[in-house]
Amino acid sequence: FLCHIYTHGAVGFEGHWDIKFKACTLGRLTLWKEKTAHTQDFCILFIYIYQKSLRGSKMAEAHQAVAFQFTVTPEGIDVQLSREALKQIYLSGIISWKKRFIRLRNSVLTGVYPGSPSSWLVVVFATMGSMYVKTDPSLGLIDHIRKLLPGGNALSTNTRTLISATLFATGFWISGIFVVRQTLKMLLCYHGWMFEPHGKISTSTKIWGSLVKILSGRRPLLYSFQTSLPCLPVPRVKDTIHRYLESVRPLLDDDEYLKMKTLAHDFQKNVAPRLQKYLILKSWWTANYVSDWWEEYIYLRSRGPIMVNSNYYVTDFLFVSPAHIQAARAGNTVHAMMLYRRQLDREEIKPMMAMGFVPMCSAQMERLFNTTRIPGLETDMVQHMKDSKHMVVYHKGRFYKVWLYHGGRLLKPRDLEMQFQKILDDKSEPQPGEERLAALTAGDRVPWAKAMAEFFSKGKNKAALTAIQTAALFMTLDEGSHGYKKEIENSLDLYAKSLLHGKCYDRWFDKSFTLVVYKNGKMGLNAEHSWADAPVIGHLWEYVLATDCFQLGYTEEGHCIGETNHALPAPQRLQWDISPECQEVINSSYNVAKTLADDVDFCCFPFMLFGKGLIKRCRTSPDAFIQIALQLAQFRDKGRLCLTYEASMTRLYREGRTETVRSCTIESTAFVKAMEDPKETNVNRLALFLKAAEKHQNMYRLAMTGSGIDRHLFCLYLVSKYLGIDSPFLKQVLSEPWKLSTSQTPQQQLNLYDLRKFPHHVSCGGGFGPVADDGYGVSYIFVGEDLIAFHISSKFSSPETNSHRFGNNLRQAMLDIQKLFGLASDEKKNDILHN
Repeated sequence: FLCHIYTHGAVGFEGHWDIKFKACTLGRLTLWKEKTAHTQDFCILFIYIYQKSLRGSKMAEAHQAVAFQFTVTPEGIDVQLSREALKQIYLSGIISWKKRFIRLRNSVLTGVYPGSPSSWLVVVFATMGSMYVKTDPSLGLIDHIRKLLPGGNALSTNTRTLISATLFATGFWISGIFVVRQTLKMLLCYHGWMFEPHGKISTSTKIWGSLVKILSGRRPLLYSFQTSLPCLPVPRVKDTIHRYLESVRPLLDDDEYLKMKTLAHDFQKNVAPRLQKYLILKSWWTANYVSDWWEEYIYLRSRGPIMVNSNYYVTDFLFVSPAHIQAARAGNTVHAMMLYRRQLDREEIKPMMAMGFVPMCSAQMERLFNTTRIPGLETDMVQHMKDSKHMVVYHKGRFYKVWLYHGGRLLKPRDLEMQFQKILDDKSEPQPGEERLAALTAGDRVPWAKAMAEFFSKGKNKAALTAIQTAALFMTLDEGSHGYKKEIENSLDLYAKSLLHGKCYDRWFDKSFTLVVYKNGKMGLNAEHSWADAPVIGHLWEYVLATDCFQLGYTEEGHCIGETNHALPAPQRLQWDISPECQEVINSSYNVAKTLADDVDFCCFPFMLFGKGLIKRCRTSPDAFIQIALQLAQFRDKGRLCLTYEASMTRLYREGRTETVRSCTIESTAFVKAMEDPKETNVNRLALFLKAAEKHQNMYRLAMTGSGIDRHLFCLYLVSKYLGIDSPFLKQVLSEPWKLSTSQTPQQQLNLYDLRKFPHHVSCGGGFGPVADDGYGVSYIFVGEDLIAFHISSKFSSPETNSHRFGNNLRQAMLDIQKLFGLASDEKKNDILHN
């Protein structure tokens, strides 16, 4: 900032007070006075905070350098300059303008894709060439444009012709881009390729695929296809009602089903037509008729704790640890994340493609970094910053601000390791109320919103909270040690619980994600769910793990590679002034979160007896295999089936997120009953399984192509609320509990290394908490061809659930289904994983 201060000596007072400024870590200014012999001064101060230092065993506050100062006195002008401060200002300005230029360039390239500046030049020169040989490609339009050009006689005829031809060529080029985009959008509305038998591609699909590849252009940026993606279609009410009734039939007896059928048909006839019209109108007006309402009403308006109930976690490598030094692992990981963010900002990440050529929506990736959920009384909001040059680190109850750039350059892994080691070596104690401060983000949302307004709206608390909320990312240097240990049966269970909720106050659950690095070098993520879904975090995590292990690497001693820059400013302690009243709110939120966390029962295990490779030899979908096994395990666990949720993605559409696959079907129920009937033959059981698997695959495809059940009904329910219409059918549908909630974690979206060469470098995915108090949450991931990892959660407080019991039932169910096919697992590869 630039401060102009003019001051006069008081009448009858011999001295004058020369006013200066002292910058503290919170950005608050404190005036102090220094007596001088002059009667009048004029000074200009440009204060640039550039250095932090350690004093004794405690982190010192920031101090300032005066970049430019002069004082006018009767003796002359005293000028002072600080080259270091001016250098930092200059470099920051260069980086800032460079980022602006890159964003502008990318906006232009994305705006004209699949066209390009070179294609524009080709069209312009082709038009000029045709005019040179006296051929008018515009059929008279160029002459018409020339007549309309202003300027009169100021421009020569050749100049006017040149300008007219350029304008025509530009218009023709833009029109061509529009036509190509609309053609590509129409082509992407075709999903017949998804419903064709495996290994059999029809001629029409081959032609369609060739056209998509041709029109998709070359070297697309991350968001190049956004305007070419089709909008999510609104299904017909008749189709949705039919699929819904089919999905609940195996769960209801005849009387209950008849009652539900009556409600459904009454809704379809009397209420639904009006609601559907409004929904169709919204689909015309917005890019996606579901996503904004889904984010707001499912996530942001929830007033309960997001810890366990909404947030999810991702784990590290299962069998290996690239480094055992905590600060070193954190240094490489944070550097890799910043490299990923650089590619994200420059849009250099390739768009995700289905089948290798069908583009998927990339909109969710925009809020990966610099993003925080802000609490509100009625609804939260997601705050996303365009850029952030710092991160916040939590260790032993203390918060630190760490700059990620110095001299305009990203810190190297070795420098980051040094910074984090300084934090680990710091012996200072937490300030009053600081240790459990993050428990506010783990408890109920309303107390947190009120506390933020009352205790964090001014002064040092506001400055410190702003530092957290505007940080690129949040990291916890955890005091514990976790990871998979074969000799410890519940090692993965403890690892999962630590990542999901920790101590309830050592993760900032509102950040887009919290990086957790343990004392033994293991790590993981805790991710907030409102801003994006798990595949986005999975994409980042695959890049980070591969970059950390195979590109950045470590020295033989386990440190980051490179030299240390000891001139870096030290990490800065965030300063708090937490009153006793605020501490009471913190403790109350902590108690709520602690009760919730203690109730979570986890069972995590790697299933190594067979994997995706053997399942594909059974000529069935691996996902369908697991889902049907889950139905069998559920029946054996509770003696009955239940409403089952499986998440599928709708990113084939613009701003698409997820849809529900109702995995408990009439076909899967018939198979489960056959498996439990001792009189049934394996031949009949196998036939029923294949039929159930085919049904599940078809439902999954319908969900991916916009013909699901639950998002349509959810939006119809919201429209009914806006219109003040009471619908017993919609009320009944939306109140049904999901007692078995499942999700598959995507794997190898990037293929940055070969799992066949590095079979031990696999992650066991991640998981989430139970959705229903008396239900299970199950996450699974196919790792390579021979490993499936499961994460099962439930609540201790429910007498109906037991995660380890369900895990045992799931293992047995998978083995029983495998026996139906008479296939043996690949013992050689299995031994490799075991060893």
